[in-house]
Amino acid sequence: MKLAKTYGYIKKDLEEIEKSINQVIQAEHPVLREASTALLEAGGKRIRPVFVVLSGQLGDYDQKQVRTVAVSLELIHMATLVHDDVIDDAKLRRGKPTIKHMYNNRVAMYTGDYILARALQEITSIKQADVHRLLSKTIVEVSVGEIEQIKDKYMWDQTVRDYLRRIKRKTALLIATSCQLGAMVSGLPERQAKKLFQYGYNIGMSYQIIDDILDFTSTAKELGKPVGNDLLQGNVTLPILYAMEDPSFDALLRSTFREPDTVSERGMEKLLQQLQGTDAIQRSYQLSDLYLQKALHSLEDLPALKAKETLTDIAKYIGKRRT
Repeated sequence: MKLAKTYGYIKKDLEEIEKSINQVIQAEHPVLREASTALLEAGGKRIRPVFVVLSGQLGDYDQKQVRTVAVSLELIHMATLVHDDVIDDAKLRRGKPTIKHMYNNRVAMYTGDYILARALQEITSIKQADVHRLLSKTIVEVSVGEIEQIKDKYMWDQTVRDYLRRIKRKTALLIATSCQLGAMVSGLPERQAKKLFQYGYNIGMSYQIIDDILDFTSTAKELGKPVGNDLLQGNVTLPILYAMEDPSFDALLRSTFREPDTVSERGMEKLLQQLQGTDAIQRSYQLSDLYLQKALHSLEDLPALKAKETLTDIAKYIGKRRT
């Protein structure tokens, strides 16, 4: 079963959100318009809007306000992807050329800035000050996370705690904020909104850990990029940190990446093969499962509505994800 089937009944809401995103990113300048549209057409799971909608359905659902929040959050996410591709010098995203590859770094950076500005402009129609405070705080943390990711590239001596703090900012906080903002604009009590934040945070941590596992266990076709691409870009993820506890893998990793720009395909194949011989993948899944259990626990006191059941199903689906 595909993830989208678990929330198929909110398809109309998601289609309206998609239309709104398309309308919001239209720019007068042709390059900005073409670049933004190309990014949108590259697709994506739109998981943040899903969490906004489902969290909103646990309260007094206001379709217009929920849609506004969902559009803004997805645009913020899209802006970070554009900037990420510049930093990583990425040619492909989801199997399609990146904006930086289609145009250049400058166009990509300004496109990302434009999309972020449109996100902030869109959410000004929400009058709740606490919504803007939470969103601003999240953007600050995401920005810090991006800097930390750059700083930590090829840093083999970092800890698991360093990694977890980084993915919290990179992925988990925006998903957690999606859940909490959906609750806030739908009038849920603060205690329940915070429970949804905790759910989103733990889901986000689990989701990113599994993404980092799949970078080594999926195929290039499934990933839309080379296997082990994150490692090639210098991103030290959980499976690598666990595998480095094996002295032979640690030595091979450091020798393979002595000159990062000259890592051969054969060198990567050998490294990935040795990674599979450690318990790193299994241990990474175990940590992901711990976060999923915390996510499910966060839902216990929420209203027994269909949306809660769907949030539970999403967590279980993510836990089983192997592609």
